[in-house]
Amino acid sequence: MIRVKVCGITSREDAWAAVEAGADALGFIFVKGTPRHIEPEAAAVIVAQMPPFVATVGVFIDRMPEEIDRIMIASGLSLAQLHGAESPADCGRLRVPFVKVIRVQGEYDLEALRTYPQARAFLLDTYVADRPGGTGRTFPWEIAAKAARQVRVILSGGLTPDNVAIAVTQVRPYAVDVCSGVEASPGRKDHQKVREFIERARKADAR
Repeated sequence: MIRVKVCGITSREDAWAAVEAGADALGFIFVKGTPRHIEPEAAAVIVAQMPPFVATVGVFIDRMPEEIDRIMIASGLSLAQLHGAESPADCGRLRVPFVKVIRVQGEYDLEALRTYPQARAFLLDTYVADRPGGTGRTFPWEIAAKAARQVRVILSGGLTPDNVAIAVTQVRPYAVDVCSGVEASPGRKDHQKVREFIERARKADAR
C-alpha cells in the first residue's frame, strides 16, 4: 500500500488531523525564514503525542550532520529529509536514517540516485530556483516513473487532491508527499483537503 507523508506540520491540531485521515508520516520543517518553519522544541511536543507507528520526519537544508543528529534525537524524530546540497560524504556521517531530496529539472538529475547509497529513499521534487520546496509545481512524472523502477521514490512537487490519483497511477511511487497542496494558508492545513488527498492516493494505488 502506498505511503502518504503530510509535510509542513506546525500544530498539534494539524498533526492529529493528518494521522486520523490515515497519514503514515508527518514532516517538520527546520528551515528558518519559511512559513512552515517550526522550532525543534515545538516539534518535540507534537511528536511526543503521536501514535507509535506514525513516522516523524525532520526537514533540513545544508545543516552540519552533527546538528541534524542533535535536533533529530532531541525532537524524537525518526527520519531526516535532506533538501540541500548535502554531499554523499556528509550524509554518510549522519547517525540517523535519511531520505535525500532530488530537485528535478530533467532526466539527467536521476544520476544523483547512484551517489547516495545510504539513503533509505529518494524524494523527487520540482526544481524552482531559490525555492527548495513547497513550490506547488509539478515536474514531468515520466521521469519519476523511471526512477521508481530503480529505487524507492517519494513523489512530491505540486501534488493536490485533484491530481494525486493520476500521479500515483502514472508513477507507482513508494510514497507521496504533500505540503502546500493541502493548505488553507502557508503553515496551516485544510483538514478536508488532507482527507481527500489520502483517500484518493490510496484508491488509485489499489487499482
